[in-house]
Amino acid sequence: MYQNIPPREEGQAEEVKEEQRVSPGDLLPNRKTWMSRKPPTHHCPQCGKNFTQHIGLQRHLLIHTGEKPHVCLQCGKSFTQQGHLQHHMVTHTGAKPYDCPQCGKSFAQKHSLQKHQLTHTGEKPYKCPECGKRFSDRSSFKTHQHIHTGEKPHDCLHCGMRFIDLRTLKKHQRIHTGESLYYCSECGKSFNHVTNFKMHQRTHTGEKPYQCSECGKSFNQESNFKTHQRIHTGEKPYYCSQCGKSFTQRVNLNQHQRLHTGEKPYYCSQCGKSFAQWANLNQHQRVHTGEKPFCCSQCGKSFTHKNSLQQHQRIHTGERPYCCSQCEKSFTRKNSLLRHQRIHAGEMPVSALGVTL
Repeated sequence: MYQNIPPREEGQAEEVKEEQRVSPGDLLPNRKTWMSRKPPTHHCPQCGKNFTQHIGLQRHLLIHTGEKPHVCLQCGKSFTQQGHLQHHMVTHTGAKPYDCPQCGKSFAQKHSLQKHQLTHTGEKPYKCPECGKRFSDRSSFKTHQHIHTGEKPHDCLHCGMRFIDLRTLKKHQRIHTGESLYYCSECGKSFNHVTNFKMHQRTHTGEKPYQCSECGKSFNQESNFKTHQRIHTGEKPYYCSQCGKSFTQRVNLNQHQRLHTGEKPYYCSQCGKSFAQWANLNQHQRVHTGEKPFCCSQCGKSFTHKNSLQQHQRIHTGERPYCCSQCEKSFTRKNSLLRHQRIHAGEMPVSALGVTL
């Protein structure tokens, strides 16, 4: 019943083990091959942007489709990402779990606290290579660079208008949706952004929280305050690439550049005349409407333009600010001085001038 099994020869078991042993190198790919492998690339067919993960591409595609699958059950607002919805939900709960240890101010989101803390340290690690301006956070730095490059990466799906930053695009899109979230209890005016709403409220309260340390002048808007400060600092951060002229405000640069391009984007609906600046169109339209909004407090005479009123008021005050350097004769208007100076230059006889003020 039992079969005699011959004993193994010495070393036989070791031999089998050696044959069955597998080196780790046999299981893993060659190190050079593994290190040289590139992560899979997921390519956006719309704009060509690449992503290392498929989920990143899927999120990105929502920008092109405009789809916002994550909806807030409280107010109906929709978002492209679940994380953005979760951040938004805090606006309804009012929870602000992140406290600043320096001043005690609370924030709904951690990144907002981190950004705020830089105001205490004064740290601005991001420096613009073009103009030297420094920023405390990367997103503000990246947005600022678009000013120099002229890039406007965020376009409106409704009208095609392009914007430098996403926040401005979102504010613009409310024009199309008609969304107004903030209502003024004083006058009933509605606003689609809390910043505009708060600035508007100051027209009722008269509050001017931004005060210039140089001259004491106060402002109700931070942007006007910062622009004013450039009077004292002499800073002109906006440069014309055509002629090198610099400006304190972006809007002034835009207006100036139309001298080079010849662009006149503002059209009169009454006569079709076009203008480079909206203010000039606004003044021109008074020709058609007959409106004269500038009234003299001395005699009640009204004018279509503010400078016309200012010239008229000199009749009452006796002011003659334009003086001739040749004979010291003075005038109420600059063009009257220029005409007078032609007498000294020999360009015009005295009789041709007529009566001047």
